[in-house]
Amino acid sequence: MGYFLKEKFTMSFNNSNANLIGRPDNGSTIYLYFVSIVAAVSGLLFGFDGGVITGALPFITRHFNLNTHQEGFAVSNLVIGCIVGASFAGTLTDRFGRKKILIFVALFYIVSAIYSGFSRTYIDLITARFLGGLAIGMGSVVSPMYISEIAPAKIRGRLTALNQLTIVSGILVVYFTNWLLVDIGPNNWRWMFIAEAFPASVFFFAVFFIPESPRWLIKMGKIDNALDILSRVGGRKHAEEVVKEIKTTIEKEEGTITELFKPGLRMALIVGILLAFFGHMCGINAVTYYSPKIFMRAGYENASSAFLATIMVAVTLLIFTIVTIFVIDKLGRKPLLLIGSLGMAISFAFTGFAFQHQSISGIWVVFSIISYIAFFAISMGGVIWVYLPEIFPNKVRGRAMSIATIVLWLTEFIVAQTFPWLVEKIEGRTFYLYSAVCAVSLVFVWFMIKETKGKTLEEIEKMWGKY
Repeated sequence: MGYFLKEKFTMSFNNSNANLIGRPDNGSTIYLYFVSIVAAVSGLLFGFDGGVITGALPFITRHFNLNTHQEGFAVSNLVIGCIVGASFAGTLTDRFGRKKILIFVALFYIVSAIYSGFSRTYIDLITARFLGGLAIGMGSVVSPMYISEIAPAKIRGRLTALNQLTIVSGILVVYFTNWLLVDIGPNNWRWMFIAEAFPASVFFFAVFFIPESPRWLIKMGKIDNALDILSRVGGRKHAEEVVKEIKTTIEKEEGTITELFKPGLRMALIVGILLAFFGHMCGINAVTYYSPKIFMRAGYENASSAFLATIMVAVTLLIFTIVTIFVIDKLGRKPLLLIGSLGMAISFAFTGFAFQHQSISGIWVVFSIISYIAFFAISMGGVIWVYLPEIFPNKVRGRAMSIATIVLWLTEFIVAQTFPWLVEKIEGRTFYLYSAVCAVSLVFVWFMIKETKGKTLEEIEKMWGKY
């Protein structure tokens, strides 16, 4: 069977070489950015859906009379959906393609937003949020993978980082929306959720105007279709080179998940899993989910002022994500991860110190949190969604991304579920724990992360064979 597929691929490739004539010599940068931005809107909904609970939570807690554990589950339940969504997204996208799964992601976002807003019971809300989690889990696998597969190597980091830019843009938009709606009355939290239906609907219709991933098309033997897309993106010469590279690597791949446990690629899987683990265990979701609660404990007495401080956090996240987009293909992935891990460790250590010394809390807590956010944005926030889809082989990229993303969501679940309990038990010392995790992350990055800047996906795959 494997021999037959390789022969079929070779025949399709040889027949398609003649058809390169007539395809454009130069690609369209505008088209490439349009396609990448549409796919990255999934990230905007990711940020919106994950961040909306930040504003709605205090009112949900009061409306449904939730205890500490129920409050934590109202947040972390979303992550359970993320884990489930990520677990089967890779298999589905390897079988049916990236584009079709993005369409279903958009539908899940729309249903979740409306259902959450009209929830009559706590169970209704949990169910609706679970559906949103499914959308985030699938989208977090498919969107960065799609962009990395269509983008030329020299700007792949910048384009894939668009996914993180849209995530933080979604967070900023929802924080601002929450602030606008906070004083409209007892049903304010319902409108916070329903507001997401509009961008989700725009995303749903926009996905129909983007092509399928060319690398997935090549894997399925649809070489002519892939050449059309690659030529439009990077020109005829780019299309020919990419198809030849994929031909070389695909003939050596089995296409089964067991391939990831072979020497070389086994190291890629370990690195991907550990990067995903540190990406969220560093404490980012304690800030994005609970920042109003953190600031109110630090001395901001009313919800409106705490929400304004939260908007400052989101603006910082957006600004430094934009910085990352412009430097990631120049400085590389590893230097940014090193700088960020060190900066996050120091920032959270200062946050813990400020909470323990009430005389210097308040504005200093906000300052240290903003510092942490800046370092997160240029490292784990901006790099992780670029690096993960780069390091896995073409034939099993979807399933490998699922494994790493499941680990990422598991760690987010742990942080989201335990943060209210930790703050209740050890208060500001909670941030010392996150600081320690960031310090361990620094060691991991120093010894295990391999630079991928400027390499094609096929070159990166060969690189892991040395380890």
